[in-house]
Amino acid sequence: MRLIPAALAASVLTALSGCTWVHMAPGAKAVRVVASTPSGCEQRGEVEVSVKEKVGFYERNSLRVRDELEILARNEAPGLGGNVVQPLDGFEDGTQRFTVWRCGG
Repeated sequence: MRLIPAALAASVLTALSGCTWVHMAPGAKAVRVVASTPSGCEQRGEVEVSVKEKVGFYERNSLRVRDELEILARNEAPGLGGNVVQPLDGFEDGTQRFTVWRCGG
């Protein structure tokens, strides 16, 4: 009888590890993520985005957290007239800042 709650908890944690809670907004697919400052581009602003890094006692996969932060930054860029985002720093506690750029015509 005690195995059922443990098996249920393990199933929930396994399912959560594969979940993506952040979805790409319309227009965000055209936004690129770059590692260094792009040349010939106009800075449009900065955004700070955040996601849950922990769910209860479960710590989420850091690559998945980073990917979701990038998606959120890409979602914000079109609203600032940008088409490129650049991380300003690494993420901490599920939060990260990005510079938004407008590159090209």
